[in-house]
Amino acid sequence: MAPPPRVCVVGGGGFVASWLVKLLLSRGFAVHATVRDPSDPKNAFLTELDGASENLRLFRADVLDLGTLTAAFAGCEGVFHPATPVPGDKMVDPEKELVDPTVKGTKNVLEACSATNVQKLIVVSSVAASCFDPNWPEGKLKDESCWTDKQLCKETQDWYSLAKTEAEEMALDYGKKNGLHVVTFCPGLVVGPLLQHVSVNTSSKVLLYIIKGGPDTLSNKFWPLIDVRDLADAMLLAYEKAETSGRYICSLDQMDIKDLVALMKSIFPNYNYAEKMVDVDYKVYTTSNKLKNLGWQPRKLEETLTDSVEYFVKVWTSSGCRQGTLPASLFLPCEHRGMNGIWGSYDQNITE
Repeated sequence: MAPPPRVCVVGGGGFVASWLVKLLLSRGFAVHATVRDPSDPKNAFLTELDGASENLRLFRADVLDLGTLTAAFAGCEGVFHPATPVPGDKMVDPEKELVDPTVKGTKNVLEACSATNVQKLIVVSSVAASCFDPNWPEGKLKDESCWTDKQLCKETQDWYSLAKTEAEEMALDYGKKNGLHVVTFCPGLVVGPLLQHVSVNTSSKVLLYIIKGGPDTLSNKFWPLIDVRDLADAMLLAYEKAETSGRYICSLDQMDIKDLVALMKSIFPNYNYAEKMVDVDYKVYTTSNKLKNLGWQPRKLEETLTDSVEYFVKVWTSSGCRQGTLPASLFLPCEHRGMNGIWGSYDQNITE
C-alpha cells in the first residue's frame, strides 16, 4: 500500500489551522503540525482528533525561525500557512511588531518550502489585502484583481492590512520566480465553532460580544463573513486541484452588524445582545465566484451561527454559568483596537 500524502500545517493549534488539521486527517493525509510547544496542554486537543494517533505529528516551530520550519516541512509535498505572528496587547512600533514579523514569517515559510522541495503552498492572507483600493470603481464587486493600497494603509495606520498585503504580494512573487506553486486565500471575518478546549480565538470574540453586550458602541460596519469549516474545505480543494493559481477571495455572506444581530436574535432570542451602535460608511462588497467555479459549496450562515452559539453554550454549561451569562475566562479584553476594530483585532489566522 502506498504511504499517505504528507503535508504540514503551520500554527496547527490556531482557529483555522486546527479545523484544517482535522479535515486533512479525515481525508487520510499524514499531517505535520507546527506549534510553539507540543507539550503545552492547550495543544492536547490536536492529539485527540480522529486519526491523530496514526497520522499526526507535532513539531516545535516558530515562523520567525527558519530552521524549525525546515525540520517540520521535511518529507512533505505540501504546506498550508494560515498562521500570523501574534504581537503584544500594546504595540509601540506596529511596523516592527506586526508588519515585519508577518512578512518575515511568510518569507521563512517560502524559503523552507524551497529547501525541502515542497511542491505546493497554500497561504491564508485576508480580504483586508483585497478591499482597500480608493481607485476601485464604485459599485463594482471586488474580486481577486483588487489589491489594497499600501500607501493608504500607512497613512491611515492600518498595519494589519499592510502586513497581509505585503506578505501576500511577496508570496505570489516568490512562487513565480522560484518555481513554487503558491496559492493564496483572502477570507473575510472567519466565524464558527472552535476545536480548542482552552482558548477562544479573537475573531470569535466578535460573536461573543454581540451576544453578551457591553459598554462599547459598535460601528455598524458591513462585514464579509466565512465559516471556518468552509475555509478549510476551500483550502483543501485548492490544494488538490492542479489547475488552481493565484489568489482566491473566500467570503460568502455579507451583512452589517445590525442585520447580523437581528439574524442571531431570530435564532437565539434569549441573550443580552449588544444594542449600542453607530452607522458608518464602511462597506466591503466582494465576490467569491473564482472559488465557486472550482466547486466550492459553503454552508448557510444560519448553520454557522447556530453551531457557534451552541459551542459557546456548551462552554458556559461546563463552566457552571447560567444561560445568558458568560464565564470571565471566555470573554477577555480585545487587543489593539477595541471592539470597533475589524482587521487589526480580529485576526482569524493567529498562531495560538
